[in-house]
Amino acid sequence: MNDLLILGSGSAMPTFQNSPSGQVLSLADKSFLIDCGEGVQLTMRRLGVKTARLYNVFVSHLHGDHCFGLIGLISTLGMMHRTQPLHIYAHADLEKLLRPWLDYHCTDLSFEVIFHAINPRHQEVIYEDRTIRVETLPLKHKVPTCGFLFTETHRRRTESGEFVRESRRRYAYCSDTQYTEKIIPWIEGVDVLFHESTYTDEHLSRCRSTMHSTARQAATIAQKAGVGKLVIGHFSARVESHLQFLKEAQEVFPNTVLAEETKTYPI
Repeated sequence: MNDLLILGSGSAMPTFQNSPSGQVLSLADKSFLIDCGEGVQLTMRRLGVKTARLYNVFVSHLHGDHCFGLIGLISTLGMMHRTQPLHIYAHADLEKLLRPWLDYHCTDLSFEVIFHAINPRHQEVIYEDRTIRVETLPLKHKVPTCGFLFTETHRRRTESGEFVRESRRRYAYCSDTQYTEKIIPWIEGVDVLFHESTYTDEHLSRCRSTMHSTARQAATIAQKAGVGKLVIGHFSARVESHLQFLKEAQEVFPNTVLAEETKTYPI
């Protein structure tokens, strides 16, 4: 099954309606955790997500609403007697921040936590296996931030006998960022795009000062990139009705849906 499970679609301030950022992407019989805000593991357990299948975690940036849930998740995986390594791809500072907590609270882990330092300012391949390739998408935010492009690939033998890789499904995750058209060439034609939509038009000035995007701006990126479907999320607690996000986005890009927590979307 190729789908996207929304674990959290709120921004920095948790509400009764939304938890901080977190998603599980299932693609090519593999599962990937994208960002891990506070409370993500509770939602996973409530939904019966098989954490044994999660080998790789991708963290877009080090604001707390995107990584505060990691130490709790790691601790819980240890209590579940996990044995497979957990690979975390993030800015190098994440290991500096988490290592003292691991050394203090998780001294008897039954598995290894392996950190892979990435440079959010560069576009590059950071993970690749026989069927999946993951690339960083540099974004514009207050701290070094990147999105991720997931591509399902397969090998095909040419008439000359050589093997070439061909792309199939593609999913792009654009985390916290102000409006930037620089990402368009990288995400052009993806099957599904998640793009943050923290604010609506009425909060445009705050959107600029905090380096976030509005729903309309996210839809403009989707329209210019010619994507198949747009999923918007990272909703600010300042906006009472999520339908306002949807209304403004659909005026530009009709095939837009809200990132509803606990809901899955086909890729």
